[in-house]
Amino acid sequence: MAESFEFREPSQVVPGVIGVPGARTFFLQATDGGVVVSFKVEKQQVAALCEYLDGMLGDLPQVRPDERVPSERAETPLGFAWVVGRLAVAYEEDDDRLVIVAEELVEIDDDIDLDDLSDPDVFASLGLDPASARFHLTRAQVAAFIAEGEALVTAGRPTCRLCLRPIDPVGHSCPGLN
Repeated sequence: MAESFEFREPSQVVPGVIGVPGARTFFLQATDGGVVVSFKVEKQQVAALCEYLDGMLGDLPQVRPDERVPSERAETPLGFAWVVGRLAVAYEEDDDRLVIVAEELVEIDDDIDLDDLSDPDVFASLGLDPASARFHLTRAQVAAFIAEGEALVTAGRPTCRLCLRPIDPVGHSCPGLN
């Protein structure tokens, strides 16, 4: 079983990418007390998380200019703690922090009855208890996360004007021209 993490006051939580457009690997990275941990995610997870966080920030008091933190780039990861399967977000009013909860992707054998997995005890008894990471972020950190995440998601491959498919760096075989 993979290790779980709790980042109560991280100095940085940021999305990142490695690779070139068309072959990029997305990840979330947390820095807390000099420790850097990276978690592999999908591009769509980063996009959806940024969109959801942006909606949540819209319902909270605005980040004051003196609270803003610069949007920082992630370090190149040495490896990934694990692959993220599910993401959830909550707001802790007492601390005025948004909490991102990432849960490890768990591979399930085809012979397991998925209806049984609704019971947490059955899930754990099968050895499928996923690891989790909890990131407690200030509103300013969330605003910086959104800015960086949106920039990474939109920095992908350009889109063909005819077929609307992505254009690879080595060229594009457009069905609209055939």
